[in-house]
Amino acid sequence: MKTILVTGSTDGIGKQTALELAQVGHKVIIHGRNLKKCEQTVIDIRSEVADANLDCVAADFSALNQVRDLVQEVTRRFPELNVLINNAGVFSPTYQLSQDGIELTWAVNYLALVVLTEGLLPLLKKNAPARIINVSSVAHQRGRLDFQNLVMGEENYHGYRAYGNSKLAVICYTNLLANQLNVDEVTVNSLHPGVITTKMLKTGFNMTGDNLSVGAETPVYLATSPTVERVTGAYFDTKQIVTSSKYTHDVDLQARLWQETLKMI
Repeated sequence: MKTILVTGSTDGIGKQTALELAQVGHKVIIHGRNLKKCEQTVIDIRSEVADANLDCVAADFSALNQVRDLVQEVTRRFPELNVLINNAGVFSPTYQLSQDGIELTWAVNYLALVVLTEGLLPLLKKNAPARIINVSSVAHQRGRLDFQNLVMGEENYHGYRAYGNSKLAVICYTNLLANQLNVDEVTVNSLHPGVITTKMLKTGFNMTGDNLSVGAETPVYLATSPTVERVTGAYFDTKQIVTSSKYTHDVDLQARLWQETLKMI
């Protein structure tokens, strides 16, 4: 059985993913912005899976120092961690800043993911073979990384474009990392979970979609299936490898994004 950290797992797809992983006996670490909500999620899941092996951690991903603290806490408390599911994300229809003064969508969806992943890499390598699963979105197809205006300012902010850009960056980072890591130690893949009825979908897009089980299907598959044991640098939709945007395969763009990311974090 694996020990799996699922970020943003107090609601929506993340919570369903945690539930389904617990149902088949994996140890699941619940993450959310505040500990009270995390603890309530543990209670909720145990009401359905009485013997669920659960623990929880809290960090606000709009503050990178909290993400760094989370790295230290997870490393200390869960030395056996071997799967990281980067699910946490936001959609902001209006321009907002993170606690670090960075546009919120970019900060939470991309920068926090990078800081957490990079911080936990030594632990994951130690527990090889390990897996990293990054939840992106089909919205990445609309993303464009303009290095003259990488993080949108208030005057030209557009919520969907900001979301798409952040999810494009996630796949670029995934592919860059996959090329750096030994496939026998750590694999890293990205995915589109589907158009799923979540709080984010309702508030951000005013629409509904498939149920949460559909959204959890691919993250659970990538975290646990022996079929993808040595698959890395791929983008999945409904448990199948599909083609992501041409920009995600541009190694020069990946390298430039990485340099800009290092400056930001």
